[in-house]
Amino acid sequence: MSTTREERGRADTPLSRAVWKKSSFSGGNGSCVEVADLGQLIAIRHSHDPDGPQLVYSRDAWRAFLRHVKAGTYDL
Repeated sequence: MSTTREERGRADTPLSRAVWKKSSFSGGNGSCVEVADLGQLIAIRHSHDPDGPQLVYSRDAWRAFLRHVKAGTYDL
């Protein structure tokens, strides 16, 4: 027996008030990441599935991720 569980982030995270932003470098093909600033937290979702799973990270974790992306740590 298998079950599917959709994660929406912490229950106390105000995702309903999130203002989602997409990169200006987006190709407009609907396959982009959107980010919302929630104060001390950053939420991330796929623009093609705005009602789907959303990830929530601390501001420090998001900054560290962006530093690594800019430094070329990940093969994107």
